[in-house]
Amino acid sequence: MKMVPYWLDTRAPFSSPAREPIEGRADVVVIGGGFTGLSCALAVAKKGASVVLLEADIVGGAASGRNGGQCNTGFFHDYATAMRQLGRETARKIYQSYNDAVDTVERIVTEEGIDCSFRRVGKLKLAMSPKAFDGFKSYVDLVNREADPDVYTVPANRIGEEIGSDMFHGGVIYPKSAMLHVGRFTVGMAEAATRHGARIHEHTPVIGLTRLNGRRYRVETARGSIEADQVVIATGISAKGPFAYFRRRIVPIGSFVIATEPLPQSVIDNLIPKHRTVTVAKGLGHYYRISPDNRIIFGGRAQFAVSSPKVDRKGGDILVKSLREIHPQLENVGVDYCWGGMIEVTRDRFARAGEHEGMYYSLGYSGSGVQEATHMGTVLARMLDGDATANPYGSLNWPAIPGHFGTPWFLPFVGAWYKAKELLGK
Repeated sequence: MKMVPYWLDTRAPFSSPAREPIEGRADVVVIGGGFTGLSCALAVAKKGASVVLLEADIVGGAASGRNGGQCNTGFFHDYATAMRQLGRETARKIYQSYNDAVDTVERIVTEEGIDCSFRRVGKLKLAMSPKAFDGFKSYVDLVNREADPDVYTVPANRIGEEIGSDMFHGGVIYPKSAMLHVGRFTVGMAEAATRHGARIHEHTPVIGLTRLNGRRYRVETARGSIEADQVVIATGISAKGPFAYFRRRIVPIGSFVIATEPLPQSVIDNLIPKHRTVTVAKGLGHYYRISPDNRIIFGGRAQFAVSSPKVDRKGGDILVKSLREIHPQLENVGVDYCWGGMIEVTRDRFARAGEHEGMYYSLGYSGSGVQEATHMGTVLARMLDGDATANPYGSLNWPAIPGHFGTPWFLPFVGAWYKAKELLGK
């Protein structure tokens, strides 16, 4: 079993990293080479501006290459709760940004000719109990009225048409959702951005930011410094570097994924007859899908811990057990890949985007980054041009998390709380 992400192991390397020194100036410097940074750099370069992207490791190598490969509509929150917390208009705007986000991913794939197995398959969200399905029906009624008329429920007596498991009591279908090979997508965006004139530097962590005036900054790296008329922060968790303001507002949480060996088409068709992306509404839940080569990619918050080789292997063992509980027909199927990564979670699990001390940012996707991060990179490109109305998160406050300075010491307590909720059936 390989302890590396399937997405990174089965993609071609980025062939066009910049080799020249870090010096001079640029219209825009983007810090971070994941979904947000790459889509922003691509959009800015296509407008004809000079753009330099600085990535501490390799493009798409962190959270953007360590997820489940789902490109879904619909956010994590109960819609009625979101309306109470945010107001009717903001809740609708954020919900619809997820629909727009899948469209954005598809548009980039089509316009730039990226071979990443993008497919509109729809998302299936599964109910673990009749009570949970009753909640689904109320949720769908509200969403149909307020934000998305296309979402619909599947009752328990028809759920077998959607999933090869006896565990579930109905579900919700989000028909606009999709899937893609995220490793090939990120490399494809990087190659496209360089074709349009962007310079992308890998293995170039930012070590200093000095404000010159207004939105102009000197961005310092170990390989030199560059002056930027505008700076975009797309760093994700940013465990290192001059990003303390953002670290205090984001909690890094481990997410763990396995990939089975390739399966016969008859087995795949029995497991997920319509080949949708799948999520399970249980605590922090599980998510899974079919890979381009007929593996099951199965993930979840198997434990509340920071990813490491030992933790990843333990998380993988937990996921194997969960997968076989849902699908006993996979009892003897082998697992070829196991990996972990860190997702960036805000306190309320809504992303944040805006301007801080003259720098633009979009962060905190809280487990929904494939589509929303890609979309928000293009939104940032519009914000750089002064279009604040493009930002669906613009009205949200973002206070620091009390007692949090970057190291998530409280994760075991959060994990215990979720386990207690699950045991109580809440």
